Amino acid sequence: MAEHELVWLARKQIEFSRSYTLTLLGDVAEEEWLIQPTGGVTHLAWQVGHLAMAQYMLTLFRLRGKLPEDESLIPKAFLKRFVKGSTPEGDPSKYPRAGEILDVFHRVYARLIEELPEYGDADLDGKVVEPYAVFDTKLGSLFFCASHEMLHAGQIGLIRRLLGKPPVR
Repeated sequence: MAEHELVWLARKQIEFSRSYTLTLLGDVAEEEWLIQPTGGVTHLAWQVGHLAMAQYMLTLFRLRGKLPEDESLIPKAFLKRFVKGSTPEGDPSKYPRAGEILDVFHRVYARLIEELPEYGDADLDGKVVEPYAVFDTKLGSLFFCASHEMLHAGQIGLIRRLLGKPPVR
């Protein structure tokens, strides 16, 4: 398979993962985003914020580095709130509103889909800066982005079931 076909496949996997995540979130009310079901350790606000942060770091940041305009795409405080290892809390004052989290989630994704065609095969073979999540290349980081979102989609699916929502699939 030619490299450009692999880029296409990575993009398709990212698109599928996002479509599935949005299906899971479709019928969840904003006031349910901070509910941590009994025995649970997370909530939807953290999950979606974390996915936005991770997608930025695994794709845009890994592909091109941080640009000055990224602060309006995904503010530094947002990145810090949802970084790997951060602890989800039930206090609404610690989080942006669900609509704001979704705005960042959508903006990062839209920017990735817009910028991805700009990269050539040689660019995506390039190594990413350490520490890296699974793969040490930019293309590998794109593939991991899709897998990472599906991992969290499973957690979102469990949270929605614990909130009394019907299964999506």
